[in-house]
Parts: sequence; structure tokens; C-alpha cells
Amino acid sequence: MTFDVVTIFPEFFGSILEHGLLKRAMASGHASIRLHDLRDFTDDRHRTVDDRPFGGGPGMVFKAEPIFRAVEALRGEAPEKTLPVILLSPQGRLLTQAVAEELSHTARLVLICGRYEGVDERVAENLATDEISIGDFVLSGGELPAAVVMEATIRLLPGVLGNEESREQDSFGFPAGAEVRHGLLDCPHYTRPAEFRDWKVPDVLLSGNHEQIRQWRRRRALEKTWRRRPDLLAQVPLSEEDSRWLESLNNAKSEPVTGLG
Repeated sequence: MTFDVVTIFPEFFGSILEHGLLKRAMASGHASIRLHDLRDFTDDRHRTVDDRPFGGGPGMVFKAEPIFRAVEALRGEAPEKTLPVILLSPQGRLLTQAVAEELSHTARLVLICGRYEGVDERVAENLATDEISIGDFVLSGGELPAAVVMEATIRLLPGVLGNEESREQDSFGFPAGAEVRHGLLDCPHYTRPAEFRDWKVPDVLLSGNHEQIRQWRRRRALEKTWRRRPDLLAQVPLSEEDSRWLESLNNAKSEPVTGLG
């Protein structure tokens, strides 16, 4: 999978691409990330990428011309193929696991990183094929969102993580062969030591009883989702056992339900 990132700060991505999952994905050939300096697509000696907004108001707006030139140059590399173009924007659809999975089936993506007060609307209307936001908050530019989109997408590519089961068990994961994603927050995890400052690992996890461990993890995932993101439960297929557990939680809202220990 190839990402073409259009930005005025290509150096921003230096450390991000030199560590962790993105570095491994590039080294293994699962992903290619190409950085394009938007200023290289200007035609004045000051390499101007922004200007004052028509109608007045604060801030500066990215000009349409350099962005169109950058994307059209990229499209010219393979004119026979459709090239999806994503504008990172607060007005875009929210990045979710489902969106990341959708993107992961695309061979190549262009990511446009905005800055300043925004981007000339003609880019959104006539160039971008999609707009994506990583949340309802304000950032100074699209570089961090671009990095988030790339990591969320690349980790879904087969072979990138090495352990596919780990990916399937993530919060919002999609188990292999399932028709629907499990949609729950992940269950709690523990490691050595079994006791730390008088806080003990639940006995069931030390029992070696795989069925009880499976049941405990399912219940803890249900409970965590019920407490922190109850809106997600409407999207999750629940077994009769799940429904009984959630009913017990609703009947004991004042105290945590510990279940199997």
C-alpha cells in the first residue's frame, strides 16, 4: 500500500517513520510512504502556499493551485488508475475502525495536510474524493491526523503485525471470518508480578482454565464497554449469556460486578 502525503512540513514525519510499526511496514515492503513538499508545486520565488481569505477574517488559507498541481502530478504517474485523495479536515467523516479497514483495501492513497485557517474550498469540492477527521477537536495542521490515518490503516494490512490474532482482539477489532466486528472495548490485561503493591491479578487468569478465562475476558470487555462506551453496545451481537451479564450490571449500578474474580 502506498501513501502520498502532501504537506508543507515533510520533516515533521521524520521520527514517526523511523520508529515502530510504520518503519517495520516500510522495511518489510508492506507499505510505502512518500512525502511531497507542497512548496515544490508553487510558481513564485517565495514559494507561497497560502493567502488571505476573501471576505476578510483572521488567518490564512491554503491556495488551491499548489494542491491541485501536486495531486495532478501524482495522478499523472498512473493516469489509467483511480487515485483516492483524502483531505484531512475537521469537516470530514470521523475516522473509525471501519473506515480504517475500508482504506486498507486501497492500493494507494493521497493525504492532503492542511494548515492555517483552512484549505480553499475548491479543493474539497473538486479534488478530494474524501474528507476525514480524527476527532471533534482542533489541531494546527493535518500532519498528526495523516500519521494517525496511516498507522490505523497500515496495521490492518495482512502480515504487518505478524500476529493476526492480536489485531482481531483489539478494541473495535474484526475477528477473522466474522460477519460483524465485536465492537467492544478490550478486556483488562495483566502480566508479572502476580501481586504489585497489594494489587493482585484476578485468580481466574492464573487458574489455567481456558473456558473460565474466556468467559472472564468476555464479561470484563462487556463491563468496560457498558461503563465507558455504552453507545457501542447497540452495534454488538449479544449472546443470551452476554445479555444476562449486562442485565446483572444494570441491576447493580452502584457497585462494580466482579464476576469470576
